Amino acid sequence: MAPRPPTLTLVRGVRVGHATAPDGSSGVTVARFDPPASVFVDVRGGASGTFDTASLSVDATFGRRWAIFFSGGSLYGLDAARGTRVRVLEEGGGSAAFGNPNPVVPISGAILFDLPRARGPIPDYLPLGYEAARRADRRPVEEGRIGAGAGATVGKYLGRARSMPGGVGSSARAIPGYGRVGALVVVNAVGGVRDPASGRWVAGARGPRGGIVPPTGREIARARPTGTTLTLVATDFGLDRPSLARAAAIAHAGVGAAVHPFQSATDGDALFLASTGSGRPSRREARPMEAADRIGAVAAELAAEAAVRAVTVGRAR
Repeated sequence: MAPRPPTLTLVRGVRVGHATAPDGSSGVTVARFDPPASVFVDVRGGASGTFDTASLSVDATFGRRWAIFFSGGSLYGLDAARGTRVRVLEEGGGSAAFGNPNPVVPISGAILFDLPRARGPIPDYLPLGYEAARRADRRPVEEGRIGAGAGATVGKYLGRARSMPGGVGSSARAIPGYGRVGALVVVNAVGGVRDPASGRWVAGARGPRGGIVPPTGREIARARPTGTTLTLVATDFGLDRPSLARAAAIAHAGVGAAVHPFQSATDGDALFLASTGSGRPSRREARPMEAADRIGAVAAELAAEAAVRAVTVGRAR
């Protein structure tokens, strides 16, 4: 058996946990940071659903976060924020850092649309957020149809009945002189996923004989899209906020190398980039934004790899 490739938890200071609804229809994934990470968000989809992201701008006063959550359930999934915060508070919060005696722990997150068309019970995302945060650890990230990726699908451009499973994928590596970088991607796309390494379509709408029908502009235009691809990139290299923004923009392009189409008007596509700052650079920058360019370029490759793993590992489950 081939060794399992590194995942997001390779990055120092990052723990990841999943919680899946009892019926397997949806779930929550939480990444926790110790120490709290400086976070920037890059929202490119036209129909995003996010929690407390306005304060993650380049000029943010308090741009650090104790955790990031990804949840299914569309707007219902925002309830995961409270469960995540409660769990983090139980283990000691960050309110003291703000000079506030009240329990304040900044977290952010985003949701994806995985609700079935037929009406039925909606999972309670508050306890799912709590459980995902409780389970967060340093072990390799579980991939496939689990947590936020449990109810994810791809290839909905020919109708939901012909879609394939989406899921969660992760990849990471060390960069000499720049610490470690990792990516976690939850793919719930309207379109398909193509492996940039081979050019082969690995997920999309099923054809009449079971093969994958690649998406075209005509098919996408006729679709009623409800898709989201959520990405978390983390590095233990210390980056200032302008560098975080630059690296995030580069990394987000990597997701687009695998997911087609991407960042459309009705997608909720968003990427969070976190710097735990616990790694120490071994050299000075030769030019402005050198670290941001290097980390962003590697993160783009990792995000594309993670997107492919999200749909290929998920298919095996």
